[in-house]
Amino acid sequence: MADCMQEWPEPVVRVQALADSGLEAIPRCYVKPPCDRPAPEADDASSGASIPVVDLGNGGDDEGGQLAEAVAAACRGWGFFQVVNHGVRPELMRAAREAWHGFFRLPLQEKQKYANSPRTYEGYGSRLGVEKGAILDWGDYYFLVLSPDAAKSPAKYWPANPGICKEVSEEYGREVIKLCERLMRLLSASLGLDETRFQEAFGGADCGAGLRANYYPRCPQPDLTLGLSAHSDPGILTVLLADDHVRGLQVRRRDGHWVTVQPLPDAFIVNVGDQIEILSNSMYKSVEHRVIVNAEEERISLALFYNPRSDVPVAPAPELVTPERPSLYYRPMTFDEYRVYVRKNGPKGKAQLEALKGQSITQNNE
Repeated sequence: MADCMQEWPEPVVRVQALADSGLEAIPRCYVKPPCDRPAPEADDASSGASIPVVDLGNGGDDEGGQLAEAVAAACRGWGFFQVVNHGVRPELMRAAREAWHGFFRLPLQEKQKYANSPRTYEGYGSRLGVEKGAILDWGDYYFLVLSPDAAKSPAKYWPANPGICKEVSEEYGREVIKLCERLMRLLSASLGLDETRFQEAFGGADCGAGLRANYYPRCPQPDLTLGLSAHSDPGILTVLLADDHVRGLQVRRRDGHWVTVQPLPDAFIVNVGDQIEILSNSMYKSVEHRVIVNAEEERISLALFYNPRSDVPVAPAPELVTPERPSLYYRPMTFDEYRVYVRKNGPKGKAQLEALKGQSITQNNE
């Protein structure tokens, strides 16, 4: 990440502070172009569309059978699905969410002690890309690295208050990583590969995980902005613990329409990232998603990003490359190389993945 900016290009304004100030109109830097603004929710509410639900308690010991087929269908049809009976204790899920809710309730001065920078993104943030004059998203966040051990966020990045935050988040992370490892076995089996194939290709036990607590404050003009712009996730898998009561996640269907996800109680929302699309040679595709905000209620979610080991070159699995289906991607690329694009540009649809199909990301941005 040496070529990324060392500091933000403009003074950082906390979105929560803007919302709490009582302003009636959002600043111009948060107003999205008309083509990127959220459509009325009635469009998807009346369609009956919803992402699939996979019950991980239904497979017994047959990981390569019924469950693999269910995951395959969800990945091919949507790239997103909810999982129930996933093995993570509901009380742990609630404790993790409440701990981070406690952080965002703190006075701004206390939170500012953990302000982040483009160098690592660890800590308290309000923007992702470093483009000067960019149109920003209506949300704040806190990001931490949970694994592998060599890359874990040191103590200075963890908030001291709430005092339980670090302990609960680390336990939560360990349990969700176990879920990711199980889903990786199912994804491998669903493509006719050995169930360990995907895990090994991404770095085995040295795969990484990061946790981002997202805070989306109330917004006086929710029709003009987004909590998080449309993007696909750069890693392997994302496991989202959504807000219990407030909908916000929207997924782009294959026909281009946006669908607002209704989270199930005690469920996780899972989506495949760009690295799965690359390794599967586009048999499974990452899917654009975004976050809408509303005028009445704030919203908190926890996203765990499961990523390749940072220095492992990722390319389509040779078993999935044939004369009829040649490799679709330019060259093997490490995750460290890949995410430079996101750090420079912020969320930009699937631009970083599409660039790999014709030329390298580095070349595309010179």
